Amino acid sequence: MTAPPQRILLGIAFMLTAGLLFPVMGGFAKLLGQNYNSLQISWARAFVHILFLLALFLPRHGVAVLRTRRPALQFFRSCCLFTSNLCFFFAITFIPLAKAAAISLAAPLIVALLAWPMLGERTTKARVVALVVGFVGVLVVIRPGTALFHWASLFVLMSATAYGLYQILTRRLAGVDSAETSALYAAGVGGIVMLGALPFVGEMPASWLDFGLFIGVGMLGALGHYCVAQAFGYGPANILSPFQYFQLLGSVAVGYLLFSELPDAFTWIGAAIIVAAGLSIGWSQARRR
Repeated sequence: MTAPPQRILLGIAFMLTAGLLFPVMGGFAKLLGQNYNSLQISWARAFVHILFLLALFLPRHGVAVLRTRRPALQFFRSCCLFTSNLCFFFAITFIPLAKAAAISLAAPLIVALLAWPMLGERTTKARVVALVVGFVGVLVVIRPGTALFHWASLFVLMSATAYGLYQILTRRLAGVDSAETSALYAAGVGGIVMLGALPFVGEMPASWLDFGLFIGVGMLGALGHYCVAQAFGYGPANILSPFQYFQLLGSVAVGYLLFSELPDAFTWIGAAIIVAAGLSIGWSQARRR
């Protein structure tokens, strides 16, 4: 399979759509986290993801959608996504959604850091400086060593690292497997492998609302990651990744509407530093191209 044309504007549109879906998914997961184990939420996120995409893709593509040329890479990529979701869903039980979203903005920095050794997308001294500045912004949000530091912030940073690696692997698979195939396999570890742990950590939803939230987490995640897989089929990782920053505004809105949470000044300042660093990396790459 040849790589699709790099229609970067279309890739940006897909990335912005994902940026609308993921904050709502996070809000649903935070609501569920008040009463359910994070492993169960992560499993539901992945299992519904698989069922929803199978129902969407099988009638159009048949069983061919299940064929992958790189099964080991797809498995490792799925492990990264499950780790990212589990760490994030666990963390937002303890910290505000907007703060978690701000720390998650480090994911594009991870992509830029790994794009050279893993994708062959060369970097420059200016981008290295931007990376350092971006991680300073992460420290401003987390504030280690102060009374405002919360240990759950470190789990969001772990989530961002795993998600950055997931995006790198998504880009590597863009010219090998279709976006539909990659979207399906993304949830394989969380939805199928973790099924064995469910009897030990899971419980039946207490209400139809909770049941709907579990379904919603999976469907929104499935659509969001399908958009991400499509986006990286249309453009290079370190141009498209900064458009994830749109998720911050969505997370602020969801956090305020559902939990009456608003980010403090340090969170906004740190987020602004991270966004500026990420955009600098993206623009410098775009100019070089």
